Amino acid sequence: MKTVVVDTKSIERDWFVVDATDQPLGRLASKAAQLLIGKEKVAYSPNQDHGDNLIIVNADKVVLSGNKAETKEYFRHSQYPGGGKTRSFKEQMEKDSTQVIIHAVHGMVPKNARGRAIMRKLHVYSGSSHSHAAQQPKELKL
Repeated sequence: MKTVVVDTKSIERDWFVVDATDQPLGRLASKAAQLLIGKEKVAYSPNQDHGDNLIIVNADKVVLSGNKAETKEYFRHSQYPGGGKTRSFKEQMEKDSTQVIIHAVHGMVPKNARGRAIMRKLHVYSGSSHSHAAQQPKELKL
């Protein structure tokens, strides 16, 4: 059996829309990462980006199981001494709910130039409307 190397120009990318209402954050993020990377494609190879474009709507309605909504924290640092800050899950959801999903998906893609290209194909919206109707996205049930 020969290894098939696909020309970058011949990769076909579809557009999908996913409703995050009452979806667990981790399961949503892992399915989104697999779709963005292109793992389900027949001609997948780890050194090429075969993934599709993904639109996630209703990001403000994503849920966490157990008591993670009270205990989960997001950490950031300003690179100055004593510059570490934390924000709880509830505070982050109130401030910007789209960043919760982006942060979760970003943790599941490669941390290199290909991973940054993959993340550019993710579009997250807190409401039910999006501005990608011209791409005619297909609805995807997770």
